[in-house]
Amino acid sequence: MERVVVTGYGVVSPVGCEIENFFPNIVKGKNGISPIESFPAEETGVTLAAEVKDFPFERYFTKKDGKRLDRFSLFGIYAAYEALKMSGLNMAEEDPDTVGVMVGSGVGGLHTIEEQVIRMHDKGPRRVAPLFVPLTIVNMAAGNIAQAIGAKGDCQAIVTACASGTHSIGEAFRKIRHGYQQVMFAGGAEASINEIGVAGFNNLTALSRSEDQEHASIPFDKERNGFVMGEGAGILVLESLSHAKKRHATILGEVVGFGSTCDAYHMTSPDPSGAGAKKAMEKAIEEAEITPEDIDYINAHGTSTKANDETEILAIASLFLNKKPYVSSTKSMTGHLLGAAGAIEGIITLESLRQGVIPATINTKNPEETTIPLVLGESKKMPLQYALSNSLGFGGHNGVLAFKRWEEEI
Repeated sequence: MERVVVTGYGVVSPVGCEIENFFPNIVKGKNGISPIESFPAEETGVTLAAEVKDFPFERYFTKKDGKRLDRFSLFGIYAAYEALKMSGLNMAEEDPDTVGVMVGSGVGGLHTIEEQVIRMHDKGPRRVAPLFVPLTIVNMAAGNIAQAIGAKGDCQAIVTACASGTHSIGEAFRKIRHGYQQVMFAGGAEASINEIGVAGFNNLTALSRSEDQEHASIPFDKERNGFVMGEGAGILVLESLSHAKKRHATILGEVVGFGSTCDAYHMTSPDPSGAGAKKAMEKAIEEAEITPEDIDYINAHGTSTKANDETEILAIASLFLNKKPYVSSTKSMTGHLLGAAGAIEGIITLESLRQGVIPATINTKNPEETTIPLVLGESKKMPLQYALSNSLGFGGHNGVLAFKRWEEEI
């Protein structure tokens, strides 16, 4: 089987869209949560979100693109271009049939859906935009990325709610590992911070209604009361090790395992026993051919909802009986990017291994009692070898990625 390495990534996030400042902002504990500016949100009962405030649209797009692409696709394409640039891949020299795209989304073009349903209601069905369908369907981030970079290999969009990004990376890893592709652009894109998105999640009682940005997304805190919506995209360039070495690429890290399970329990609530999440972690560790004791850090799903946090901590505690890994939730800074969450968090986990630093869960002041060592307040410097990134989605979808720090082989 092929070994699979990461050679580039790109991000659009509430704490930065530049590769140079994204992870430094995470390490510093920058809070990307602030009052909603994109629409008047007061009537929804929620006033805070983690919006992308300074998206560098002009870097890759024209005014025409803004009309022909939904926000989630724009985010995905931008992140893919950044990942391509960082990887050093020259697509003119690649066989396009060996380069694929696996990019998911939880919802797809929700901005366009809301806009066009209102237009239909106010002006009639004949006024619905001709591009309504291709603007909104979930696969269009993947399809538009493939078109933008010229990738003609396997191109798919995985939809597993909040686990979409993680499952996309995991399935892309398998495509390369088993020899079906040489290169994959993998991750997730999401842009659901609008009136219908916020109202829907809030009426489900899933969102925090806090008006204090430092007391809104507080994973593992006894006072947590819901998640904060985020938006953005994360795209990783995965390659077979042989392909990366042949072109003398800079290798950032290695994907060594992937675990995927389903709770088969409830539409939105996780199985309170944590059995599905535990099994997904076990599978990722098993494929990596390591033991639980080898895991140094877990970037938790950690949404700041009572059900998720309790279940995930229980799953971790029941698996790691001896040496317990450090755990943190970077959603305390980025909010919950839904289908893009696992991709952004996979990039954070990769950088944590590279730089030997565990980002903190910021703003959590009154944590639940647990034997798991939570990293709170400030980032923790330490050598790291293996780490997991967890994603647990509505519908009971569990996805876990295992990463290994890259060390040049002699």
